[in-house]
Amino acid sequence: MKLLFDENLSPKLTRLLSDLYPSSTHVRDVGLARADDDVVWEYAAKHGFTIVSKDADFHQRSFVHGHPPKVVWIRRGNCSTAEIERVLRAHGADVAVFGRDPDGAFLELG
Repeated sequence: MKLLFDENLSPKLTRLLSDLYPSSTHVRDVGLARADDDVVWEYAAKHGFTIVSKDADFHQRSFVHGHPPKVVWIRRGNCSTAEIERVLRAHGADVAVFGRDPDGAFLELG
């Protein structure tokens, strides 16, 4: 599963998680730093990415528009990049099942 990390997450996550989520990238690395959510949404859908964000806006958008793209919402307050990495590693199996679910549009991780 290819993840597109939103601006509110560290770009270091692509390297830190490359063994588990190869071909993932950060919005900054594809020229979408400070882009509107609409632009990020369209990019992810067009290129087969699942958006990973701490932003509730993508959560709400997934209910309104469905998928693609799929959305992984990390419900953590102010936390470190290492904490986000731990969450995504701990829920690797959940993320994989979600990626294969043809009806799943949204996954919440806490």
